Amino acid sequence: MSLRFLRFALFLGLPVWCAAAAPGPVPVGAAKVDITPELPIQLAGYQQRTAEADRIAMPLTARALALGADADGVSVLVAAEVIAVSEALSDAVAAALRAKHGIPRERVAVVATHQHNGPAIAGTIPFMFSRDLPPEAQARIDRYAAMLEKKLIEVALAAVAARQPAQLAWAQGKATFAVNRRKLVDGKWTGYTDQPGLGGPVDHALPVLRAADAQGGVRAVLMNYACHCTVLKGGDNYVHADWAGEAAKQVEAANPGAIALVSIGCGADSDPQPRGLPETVKHGATVAAEVARLLRGPMRPVGRVTHAQFRQIDIPVARTVTREELEARRKGRPNVAYAANQFLKLLDAGKPLPAGIRYPVQTWTFGSEFAMVFLGGEVVAEYGLRLKRELGAGRVWTTAYANHVPCYIPSAQVLAEGGYEAENAMDYYGLPTRLAPDVEERIVSTVHALLPADFKAAR
Repeated sequence: MSLRFLRFALFLGLPVWCAAAAPGPVPVGAAKVDITPELPIQLAGYQQRTAEADRIAMPLTARALALGADADGVSVLVAAEVIAVSEALSDAVAAALRAKHGIPRERVAVVATHQHNGPAIAGTIPFMFSRDLPPEAQARIDRYAAMLEKKLIEVALAAVAARQPAQLAWAQGKATFAVNRRKLVDGKWTGYTDQPGLGGPVDHALPVLRAADAQGGVRAVLMNYACHCTVLKGGDNYVHADWAGEAAKQVEAANPGAIALVSIGCGADSDPQPRGLPETVKHGATVAAEVARLLRGPMRPVGRVTHAQFRQIDIPVARTVTREELEARRKGRPNVAYAANQFLKLLDAGKPLPAGIRYPVQTWTFGSEFAMVFLGGEVVAEYGLRLKRELGAGRVWTTAYANHVPCYIPSAQVLAEGGYEAENAMDYYGLPTRLAPDVEERIVSTVHALLPADFKAAR
């Protein structure tokens, strides 16, 4: 399709995919596996939980989607209903796929729905509880981590084995229950809000990728929304997959035999509203209804993943933290004091404080007109919105909590505003201070560097 024709079609309001023949079928496989923990177990997500959970209100699931033929390159996405994934866990899944099928690292993405009612995950949020867990509680978490790794490898391999020809297409809808939670006064963070319009930006886009068989039956759906999985609150001490799990369950119920994956966009500063157990079904239904609407309407055909890249970059912390400062922090709130004590133990052992993070950036492009970006960490809304501005809102979607969750990833604006996502949350993530002020530029420039020239030229 020429750029001149594309502009003419957009001017007339025509669906641009009418200008050329739809891409041919792509081998697609999907699978799912239960990852519900044995009970009792300590849940992650909220510091105030002290007792282990002893009830399962909704089981947890991991799902996988495999795209492409062996000769062209297979790409595999694994989405798990857990709070986070670590670099070690993602690399283990990737290593198994490489060993079995020769799939390279850049074509494997492992993402979390970041739901707050599941077990802690080894290698993530190291100071989550601001206390040392009893040995028996930690042992149960470790056993779950070992089981989770096996299950994610199992479901990834199952998706690859299940590949059959399918037609891929995507469309973008909207949901509005995400609210930016950062209450701002005179450009500074002052706490939290549940009211729209009092905080920073929010991304309400809901992109959907569909794989359909030759008869038009839905075989797999991948949906994305930029919002925390925190419909449930800290007092809800039971296992539950939150709104993302409900959305997947309802989409699968509406499309028998299909597997529905949910990934989370750049919504680290956005919470679902309203909150509470009944609302998990409501918000899940909101997403499922929008997915159903998109599946009934025109969707833009796409082909296989033609280009994949993966890069780890180093992001330093903003400054050096002294022993004297850490000693003063020992008198602070429990989370501040606990982190300070852990850092002082490092210094006492002759070891340095963490100087930064290793950060994964990954891109998949489907020809020259559509791309997926995968970013590690808890990424705030401005990243996804900025990439849409720079690359085109109708040709890119961004998934956060991908491949590793080292900490919150603030934008330049959030760093200027201060507050939880900028700095306070680092106490839970085992970092002594905020990230460097150029963190946004480091990440966005890496995304641009990883995208192929034909994709950028088509802009």
